[in-house]
Amino acid sequence: MQDISLTELLEAGCHFGHKVTRWHPKAEAFIFQAREGVHIIDLVKTKQGLQKAAEFVFELGKSGKILLLVGSKRQAKGVVAEAAKKAGLPYMTNRWIGGFITNWEEVKKNIDKMNKWRQERDTKVWDQYPKHEIVKMGKQLRKVESVYNGVENLTRIPEAIFIVDINKEVAALREAIRRKVTTIAIVDTNSNPVLVDYVIPANDDAVGSIQYLVNILVAAYEEGRKVGQKAESKPKEEEKVKEVKKEAKKEPEAKPKKAAKAVKKSAKKKETKS
Repeated sequence: MQDISLTELLEAGCHFGHKVTRWHPKAEAFIFQAREGVHIIDLVKTKQGLQKAAEFVFELGKSGKILLLVGSKRQAKGVVAEAAKKAGLPYMTNRWIGGFITNWEEVKKNIDKMNKWRQERDTKVWDQYPKHEIVKMGKQLRKVESVYNGVENLTRIPEAIFIVDINKEVAALREAIRRKVTTIAIVDTNSNPVLVDYVIPANDDAVGSIQYLVNILVAAYEEGRKVGQKAESKPKEEEKVKEVKKEAKKEPEAKPKKAAKAVKKSAKKKETKS
């Protein structure tokens, strides 16, 4: 996994918290000190939290489990979407869909409906309808896409969810807790870290901070997935090698048998001639 540097965390601005007046008392555990009315986050604890989260995400990727990335705030949208697309992970950057985890069965129906409409549009099935109907269906599809874009390939409830700013995504956090989905989150000084399984104490407002943390986690997931895929391919390769060895053993045995049969045939021919 990628090394986590305190210098890089500092350069990314991960240490800046919120104003002293906006702090959450339970965030005191990772606050270093207050400077000019702003809390400074202890980057040693940021590194520790990020390392634990990255190790967990690595195991997720290795076992082929799903990690959902959630970040709908302006600073996080582009970063989260870009990293998720690169790794082929589901993401949600427009807004949290109410009941996405707790009412998954109904949400899945809407996703399937959207995928069906897309397929019909792309395969020219819509061409049989009048123009005004096509325009109407197109508007309806775009409306659904604005909600479910990023999760169209999701087939089941994710095993873990990564959240940027648990105060803004409180609905996502509550649903994950209710359905016992493991939570990983960037937790700033104005948030309650007790609610999260894997806490990453850091600035959740700066683009540089969010980008650095997201990239570390996504890279860990990709690395774990590669390791998992190699582990799956090894038994198949071993089976092929065994089969080749078996065939190789059979071939030399078959040759002497063929030779013996040929000798017997020639001997019989000589006996008949004599």
